Amino acid sequence: MKRFAFTALAGLILAGSASAQDTTLKMQTIEPSLGQAITMATFANIVTDKLDDVSIEVAGGGAATLHQMETARGNLDMYMISPTIHILMSNGAAMYKNEPEAPELAKNVQVLMWFPYGQYHFAVRGDSDITVLDDIEGATVFLGPQGGGAYNAAKGWIEATTGLVAGEDYDAIKANWATGFQSFLDGKVEMYVNGCIDPCQQFIQFTETETVRFIGPEDDQGEEVDKFLGKFRQRAEIPAGLYENQVNDGSVMSNDTAVGIGVRADLDEELVYRITKAFWENLGSITTDAPWAKALSPEYAAQTLGTATFHPGAARYYKEIGVQ
Repeated sequence: MKRFAFTALAGLILAGSASAQDTTLKMQTIEPSLGQAITMATFANIVTDKLDDVSIEVAGGGAATLHQMETARGNLDMYMISPTIHILMSNGAAMYKNEPEAPELAKNVQVLMWFPYGQYHFAVRGDSDITVLDDIEGATVFLGPQGGGAYNAAKGWIEATTGLVAGEDYDAIKANWATGFQSFLDGKVEMYVNGCIDPCQQFIQFTETETVRFIGPEDDQGEEVDKFLGKFRQRAEIPAGLYENQVNDGSVMSNDTAVGIGVRADLDEELVYRITKAFWENLGSITTDAPWAKALSPEYAAQTLGTATFHPGAARYYKEIGVQ
């Protein structure tokens, strides 16, 4: 799996240097080392490999909230969508409150597919005194880049399940993804958080030399937890035995959500149909080297989530195979 993960990361560059094709699409994703970016790079690589007249150029880095605006404005063709950020854009809320054109622009993006974001992994060293999330009071942790969706989700899960508040009860460092992971490797933070589909490359790397324990809250039930989960998050277990040096005796409860590949609404219907079909008909060819890809399915991809509608080309494929 590790070999394929790095191959997929290389694809973020290689897909962009492919020979000229009849149609070239621009995809922007998040930090290239993250599982969601690897999923999107894999999509681009499969489509570019299987369709002689289509190339998908992939660039990694930046915030999906901004990529959504750029796609809606016609400057990108594909990006990472989530049900929540599309709703916020449709309502001109949160990060879009100072963008008066946001609600109208939200109509310019649609969904090609959904896929699992991956369980949020709250990780400590195997010999740490921290054994549950309730123990992080006074600790220094990395939740994700501050202000980003991952940071807010990790912070929200902790507060909903334990009552502990970032910046008051524990210290959440300001860092990007690369620096946050390096801080964990160096022992500068006691807990590192990453949402990903197992096996995740960060934990494969970490457990080559260290033991790891994934931790959950003492209690994951209650009104505050249900409020945090809302419509688009769900409880999800992290099993024991995923990594060679994982010390968990049993599964740990966390949460997961859906993200997806969003596209410009005015992309040609036949083109989107063909790229959707090419991906799903060839995904099975890479699951031996990329076991995480087994978590992807047309049934999950074709869900109706939030306010974003499916592009007619993608919807045509999903109806054709009977999942929509």
